[in-house]
Amino acid sequence: MSIHAQILELRERLTAAIIGQQEVIDQLLIALLANGHVLLEGLPGLAKTRTIKMLAANLESEFSRIQFTPDLLPSDITGTEIYIAEATDEKFQFQPGPIFGNLVLADEINRAPAKAQAALLEAMEERQVTVAGKTHPLPELFLVMATQNPIEQEGTYPLPEAQMDRFLLHVTVDYANDEDERKILRLVRGEDAGGSGAEKPEQIPARTVLDARREVLAVEVSDAVERYMVALIAATRRPGEYRDAPFAEWIQVGASPRGTLALDRAARAHAWLDGRQSATPEDVKAVLQSCLSHRLILTYEAEAEGITTAQVLASILQHVAVA
Repeated sequence: MSIHAQILELRERLTAAIIGQQEVIDQLLIALLANGHVLLEGLPGLAKTRTIKMLAANLESEFSRIQFTPDLLPSDITGTEIYIAEATDEKFQFQPGPIFGNLVLADEINRAPAKAQAALLEAMEERQVTVAGKTHPLPELFLVMATQNPIEQEGTYPLPEAQMDRFLLHVTVDYANDEDERKILRLVRGEDAGGSGAEKPEQIPARTVLDARREVLAVEVSDAVERYMVALIAATRRPGEYRDAPFAEWIQVGASPRGTLALDRAARAHAWLDGRQSATPEDVKAVLQSCLSHRLILTYEAEAEGITTAQVLASILQHVAVA
């Protein structure tokens, strides 16, 4: 079976286990293929945790879960040096924390204060952890999927822009439709009836994902598509150049260079998933919302009017022409 076929099989397994969230599944796979991280935002009970657990169950990987709470310490995430006494040989030994898993669920990440949140910064960007002056590399297959509740603000600590920028994608999880809700009922009934003795699926090798990433990097991006991506980013930074467009008055701070890189990587992963060897403007449009929605800061006037980043990006797509 080809590498592409194995990844499509992984997508089919996730689709069968997570009803009504096809867009979330696709975005998670895009992040996995593009070697990035995902921030899932949605109400409780929308299968955010189940999604990454099912990914771990079907992919050869080590799954770690970090429940973010107000009393969480950085060492609870990264690990710490512990004192070991062996006969007369006394020394300190590093005890790795849960961040050293392959698939790491940072559950309710905005429940912990900034000091605990910051423990993820080096891990997500440099793929390493520094403790007591020593640097420890993270696994080659490494993905952080963080979740947060968009409506519950009491006792939460909003993520700073610098940390939001380290997520490749920001995905909003919504309710399933009524028909999918019935399918969810039947699926859970079947799982309950099956009990703990249900046969575990054969896992797809981790090497498949690493090989797929190399193929994604080989996906071609034409000069025209490059210019289109840069034009979209430029529109978020210099919205005043589009005087007749609604978004001209909505953006206070535009996307960083990480936004440009995210568009490029995610668009190529989207094209590869679709079985193509070159990215098109349609691939860029498909990932624009998830790549940039968390990288924009809106003006006070836009927030007062109830304008969302989704509306801003939709307006940008309407007014920025394909090169």
